[in-house]
Amino acid sequence: MAAEAPTIPLLTPYKLGKFNLSHRVVLAPMGRQRSYGNVPQPHAILYYSQRTTKGGLLIAEALGISDTAQGFSDTPGIWTKEQVEAWKPIVDVVHAKGGVFFCQILHVGRVSNQGFQPNGQAPLSASDKPLTPQIQSNGIDVADFTPPRRLRTEEIPQIVNDFRLAARNAIEAGFDGVEIHGAHGFLIDQFMKDQVNDRTDHYGGSLENRCRFALEIVEAVTNEIGADRVGIRLSPFADYMQCGDSNPKDLGLYMVESLNKYGILYCHMVEPRMKTGEEKCESPHSLVPMRKAFKGNFIVAGGYDREDGNKAIAENHADLVAYGRHFLANPDLPKRFKLNAPLNKYNRETFYTSDPVLGYTDYPFLEDIA
Repeated sequence: MAAEAPTIPLLTPYKLGKFNLSHRVVLAPMGRQRSYGNVPQPHAILYYSQRTTKGGLLIAEALGISDTAQGFSDTPGIWTKEQVEAWKPIVDVVHAKGGVFFCQILHVGRVSNQGFQPNGQAPLSASDKPLTPQIQSNGIDVADFTPPRRLRTEEIPQIVNDFRLAARNAIEAGFDGVEIHGAHGFLIDQFMKDQVNDRTDHYGGSLENRCRFALEIVEAVTNEIGADRVGIRLSPFADYMQCGDSNPKDLGLYMVESLNKYGILYCHMVEPRMKTGEEKCESPHSLVPMRKAFKGNFIVAGGYDREDGNKAIAENHADLVAYGRHFLANPDLPKRFKLNAPLNKYNRETFYTSDPVLGYTDYPFLEDIA
């Protein structure tokens, strides 16, 4: 009988607030565009169940906070009673297998077009700067975006309140907590980054002003559901959706230091690197100053594999590591990491199709291959 593989850093237990995790491998939030009519479907029960381990942390795909928050077809929401009820059996199966389940809450801002907006109105944003057409992930189709409308100062509290209500709804659906999506060029990021935000009110100009919207949302959500149930995702170094910043390091440090006063459970930050295909890009540990400044739990994401995930934990650069594409294609990813087993290849062409099985719940487990 073969000796069991030695324990590796990624598979050591971790206490995340009141949650006892059995390992450090986190399911990253990934939009899959299989929630027809913005309502999660029964096929999501199998998808999340497949990726649940006892004591594992899963972060569900982004849930829109309102009918103005949508920018992609068949993405789920959490603003209606129907949506809340549809999430309950999905959450229940994750809990039945011993998983810890958070959901990401989102407003896309200008990353939308009038076809996704109520009454065909313009998308909302920090400014009226338009987003130019983008080649979609399949490398063929082009996404077109309607020029946005700048939110008036007096409208901003309503958006903050929509995040608060979405958080309440998520807890009603049974989720253990929420992750506020403040990354990747969506609405909160549009306020934080100076490439987009050209406001002259107290939500624009200085770093403090540009981060005000994000921190008001954090405050509202923590007041509603408790800081021990709240995380946030940030990508200060990213320029997704033409949303970059002239001083990302200062932005990241300002945000984590400001977040400390709210006592939230975790900060989930995206590395300033990407992997294209099989090409590997090294990170210069740009997140380390933010890791040191933040007093809560720290999750990193952005092209990690088994080796550098273990290194991040061993060198205390992170408490947990979130995996997206690898977890999408390997529902038993923690087991594969334990055994150092080969990984299934992911297929980009099926990331965002509406098929309830293909590229969704049909990736094989190790026992299926043996």
